[in-house]
Amino acid sequence: MNKPTEPVKSPKRGVILAGLAGAAAAVAALYVIAGPNGNIASAQSCTAALSAAAAAKPHAKGEVAAFLPASEPLGLKTLAFKGPEGQDMTMEDFKDKTVLLNLWATWCAPCREEMPALDQLQAELGDDSFEVVAVSLDRGGPEKPKKFLDEIGVESLTFYQDSSNGLLKDLRKVSRATGLPTTILINEEGCEVGTMYGPAHWASGEAKTLIRSALGKDGA
Repeated sequence: MNKPTEPVKSPKRGVILAGLAGAAAAVAALYVIAGPNGNIASAQSCTAALSAAAAAKPHAKGEVAAFLPASEPLGLKTLAFKGPEGQDMTMEDFKDKTVLLNLWATWCAPCREEMPALDQLQAELGDDSFEVVAVSLDRGGPEKPKKFLDEIGVESLTFYQDSSNGLLKDLRKVSRATGLPTTILINEEGCEVGTMYGPAHWASGEAKTLIRSALGKDGA
């Protein structure tokens, strides 16, 4: 009786399968946000942001005790909104600058309470390396939020807006911005350093120490 013929094993098949497995693992480890044009912001260059998150972690206390340092890479460069003149902008426009991105609206009472402290933080720490970017999500256009900021005497914050709520939707895709206010510390490469859900006194000593530590400056 003839013995059944065993299938010939191809070394190429093993190489292909190994390559596919490696590619799948790489995709699983990549955290991104899709931009409006379908592009994505790669998180592979977020090593520095995770180092900044580790530096900030011991300072997440007091007024910023609820700040959650990033534990995995998250690229945010393609987040889109409108600039002070209504021009299209993304986080890529803030490259080489650490940003405290704050999402707010006039109908959000805790957001309104935060705004003077955010204005003060920008006045004290804002420079070529750091900016508070407070983005209004009011749906009716810029008039109402601008009027509110004028009424409370905001002087240092630049006005940004997103009446489409596309920014909020993009962040919700990666389980960020589950409500307002949400504040995200983003490093100069456009990567998340950490996120704060809910209000905080951002002009407090604890908040400034946390931000300085993430910037690699003296935390005192």
